Amino acid sequence: MKPVFGSVPLLLYFVKSCRASGADIALDAKATLLHRIDSLNLLIYTCLLTLTVLTIWVFKHRRVSWLHETGLAVIYGLIVGAIIRYAGSTNQVTYLDAHPEPNAKYNLSVPPDIVRFHFPDKIQISSGEIPVPNKTYAYSFRGEIVNLEQNEIDLKATFDPEIFFNIILPPIIFHAGYCLKRKYFFRNLGAILTFAMVGTALSALVIGSLMYGCVQLMPASLAASFTFLDTLYFGALISPTDPLTVLAIFSQLKVDVNLYAMIFGESVLNDAVALVLSGAIQNYEKRYSTDGGFEITAFLAAIGDFIGIFSLSLLVGAFIGCLTALMTKFTHVRDWPLLESALFVLMSYAAFLIAEVCELTGVVAVLFCGICQAHYTYNNLSSDSRNRTKQLFELLNFLAENFIFTYIGVSMFTFPKHHFDPWFIIAGFLTSTLGRAINIYPLSFLLNLGRKPPIPMNFQHMLFFSGLRGAMSFALAIRNTVSEARQAMLTTTSLIVIATVVLQGGAASHALAYLRIPTGQGQNDESEALPYRDVRSPAEISFGLQNMDSTHSPSSDRASDTPRGSGDGGGEKARLARLWGAIDSKLLKPLLTHARPPLTETLPAFLRPLARLLTTTRQYTQGDNGLRRTDSDSDLCIDEPQPVPTTIDPQQLWPGLVDTRISVEGITGSNI
Repeated sequence: MKPVFGSVPLLLYFVKSCRASGADIALDAKATLLHRIDSLNLLIYTCLLTLTVLTIWVFKHRRVSWLHETGLAVIYGLIVGAIIRYAGSTNQVTYLDAHPEPNAKYNLSVPPDIVRFHFPDKIQISSGEIPVPNKTYAYSFRGEIVNLEQNEIDLKATFDPEIFFNIILPPIIFHAGYCLKRKYFFRNLGAILTFAMVGTALSALVIGSLMYGCVQLMPASLAASFTFLDTLYFGALISPTDPLTVLAIFSQLKVDVNLYAMIFGESVLNDAVALVLSGAIQNYEKRYSTDGGFEITAFLAAIGDFIGIFSLSLLVGAFIGCLTALMTKFTHVRDWPLLESALFVLMSYAAFLIAEVCELTGVVAVLFCGICQAHYTYNNLSSDSRNRTKQLFELLNFLAENFIFTYIGVSMFTFPKHHFDPWFIIAGFLTSTLGRAINIYPLSFLLNLGRKPPIPMNFQHMLFFSGLRGAMSFALAIRNTVSEARQAMLTTTSLIVIATVVLQGGAASHALAYLRIPTGQGQNDESEALPYRDVRSPAEISFGLQNMDSTHSPSSDRASDTPRGSGDGGGEKARLARLWGAIDSKLLKPLLTHARPPLTETLPAFLRPLARLLTTTRQYTQGDNGLRRTDSDSDLCIDEPQPVPTTIDPQQLWPGLVDTRISVEGITGSNI
């Protein structure tokens, strides 16, 4: 009987099996090596953050105030980055030269996303060659290669820029909105909006124009790579501020709450404004004519994009926040705090993703989602979920902020796309400083024309000094580093961030003393959002609106030696704020939370069936039963007199109930 396999086919079978087995072993070894390098990379950043935390504890224990945690993270990152860069590694990156086919069709300005390599695999035998199935390997686009002599650790120490926008930035921005001191924010809303929106746009224009003039005086090789839109984009990305260091010192020294609110509020909003503004500049560039002239149509379209994207992103974030409030109000998910907290976190992150998918700005959406979550949803959460969400986002914000500053230091040595041009760097430092001055001093002068009391000059100097650059500037700069111009922007931005965080942040306490800004006044740390807030009746609200200008709040007078309305509270702005406060307390809070008065008392009679549907039993039954808390944020910037306990007839709320009169605090009048 003949054997099943002949000698030659059997030999070929074993050869193919051995070759396949050897290839699998080599690929497994390569995957294991990459896994080890990834783990080493993550271990490096984990050790850096651990070292930063321990050093922070030592500094707090020794009462060291000349260097903040973010400055420590940058310095440690620089040290480790230099070690990685110059210590060397035996794991060199292998590469293969490839050339496109003569008839290949692709855009030279935008390289292909994936390059496929076809490797034919043939077995040579005495009688000839036996073809086997070809293998194809796909390589994703990472960017232009500057230095071929890189090792695996250098490459792995550099993260994809999208990680910053999709993973790192959302918890930072959400925490800013979730922990916003809304009372003082809205009290100084006019100044904050002026500095954050008008000031940021003005600063970007000034920096962009001056940088374009400076670039034209530089060597021709650098000047040729920059257009006016490039320098304008640099102005937009370097304009947002991140005064984390200054605010931490303010909190420790208990600086004036209005100064704190203006600096913090501006930094929260100008991140969002800068991101939308940079996108508007890019949209203008898409519509920009090839002849290089100014296009009024494209300019107006870019302004429309800025306003439309910002507004729609705001609405997306507010809608998700209100939707989460309704879900937590009309369900019993609060009986399972873990599920409640998970729902809260997922819905908040969904606001960012929905905006990004809709080609809006997720940073704006997640910021205003955080504000709405704090103002409405927080009231519906169980006590466990309140503590868990506050501590969770505080922890994520701390880790994300310090990770970014650590990465900034490491990337100065490991990122391959840096372009060091001393003249551009010097011009960047000077113009960014001048742009910050243009943002603060002229606008403060205009605000003081109608603001009582005005912003003092020492406050203006501190606002100027607090213009540290941080995470948003770096994230915008590292997002695109293909051209030489963008590489020079990244290098300059990284150096500005490092210098401002380490030097200005470390000198913040000395600046307070030099400017004679009073400290230790006791920042009225605003309490947690109110779960059950009793408010006045419509008649009392109307009476209060008419007499608000002459009403002072004792707590407000203690927090600031100025009468109510001193921030931006006088005139038309105060009336608009009071109008919004009345709508919020009479309509939005009863709709989205368990706050009183219920909608059955505030909506017109023909909407009474809908009001009963949207009102929970807790809103009817809760009264002065020990659940009432003081919340300085509850009605934004409205100072209210203490509510007067009166009685109402429950028959008017629930027909058919026993005629028993109950006492409910904060509702006047017995007839609804």
